[in-house]
Amino acid sequence: MNIHPVRSKSDYKAALRELSVYFDHEPEPGTADGDRFEILATLVEAYEAKHFPIEAPDPIEAIRFRMEQGGLTVKDLVSSIGRPNRVYEVLNRKRGLTIDMIRNLHRNLGIPAESLIGP
Repeated sequence: MNIHPVRSKSDYKAALRELSVYFDHEPEPGTADGDRFEILATLVEAYEAKHFPIEAPDPIEAIRFRMEQGGLTVKDLVSSIGRPNRVYEVLNRKRGLTIDMIRNLHRNLGIPAESLIGP
């Protein structure tokens, strides 16, 4: 198996080209092609994590996204955040999220807690 680390942009592009062959017909795990696919995917993921990190979303943007995604209104957030005026304060960034709000939003709306905690 002739595989080397992905250290440069050209290495990255070459690894992606090799991986693309497997996208339509992913090889069986444990086979030579399956092992090659897994190793290349791991190398590409490591390169992408280092060079193209994805930052956590802003907590308020995460809430707004979930509202849009689920067709939710301020009234739907009352059970997670509190009275409507409190919901508006949070959405307008006039009040921060409390631990209880974060727990409730995670439990009630399925928003990942990591997204609600923020950077």
